[in-house]
Amino acid sequence: MPLSNNKVPNADNVGSSEPVDEAKGLVDALVKVVACYRHLASCMGGCTDGEHLRDQLRRTRERAQELALASRQRLTAGLRDKTLPKEDRQEMEHVWVAFSSSLELLHMDMCKVFDMGQRFSLSNKTRAFVQTGIQGKTTEVAARALSLVDLNHDETPPSVDRLEQSDLEVEIARVDQMIEDMELKVNVLRWTVEARGPQYADPVSTDSASLALLSMDEEDPGRCCDRSQIFVTMLLCGVATVAVVLSVCVVYLA
Repeated sequence: MPLSNNKVPNADNVGSSEPVDEAKGLVDALVKVVACYRHLASCMGGCTDGEHLRDQLRRTRERAQELALASRQRLTAGLRDKTLPKEDRQEMEHVWVAFSSSLELLHMDMCKVFDMGQRFSLSNKTRAFVQTGIQGKTTEVAARALSLVDLNHDETPPSVDRLEQSDLEVEIARVDQMIEDMELKVNVLRWTVEARGPQYADPVSTDSASLALLSMDEEDPGRCCDRSQIFVTMLLCGVATVAVVLSVCVVYLA
């Protein structure tokens, strides 16, 4: 399935006059980059794994951390502002929940990449990759995360495998510390934030199916009556059968 060309906005040009809109833009960009990183992480140890994929993972991960830092600063400043209106604060709390959830997903995928990097080291030529059957390039996915048109270049640093593991371990600890710090600075409990908005609504297909069923029932109300009559008839037949069986048993026992 071809990827849509939706570019992720940069942390520098995502802006608005309202703090809530700025935070929304940053977190929305972070969510997209984390999704791209998860897609790339799923290719670790598979047919498409290699130095190019590891370099794309590194670049995407760095981009996600840049957006995470910018989002945290914007959200922390907004939620600690006592003059923030109530409606804006509620909206900021929703954005904060999305931000913290995305950051945890990023941390989880980084740990996965670190573990898979140890199991499938590029320097270990005796360890074969898993033949997952996945084909194609991951350049378009990484380009979406980095807001670049193309990443076909030969600027991959030497010994990517060794640098990847050492740098990744440090970055995992950094993201883990970021998650811990944000929970201490801002006291927003996730279960106290009420879900709302169109993203939490029921799918349109489900509503359409429900409306279609209701319209069918309204057009042909006799079907419900027919079903009720059939059920009552079957119930009476069952009772009659049981009565006949009991009477036969009584006759034979007598």
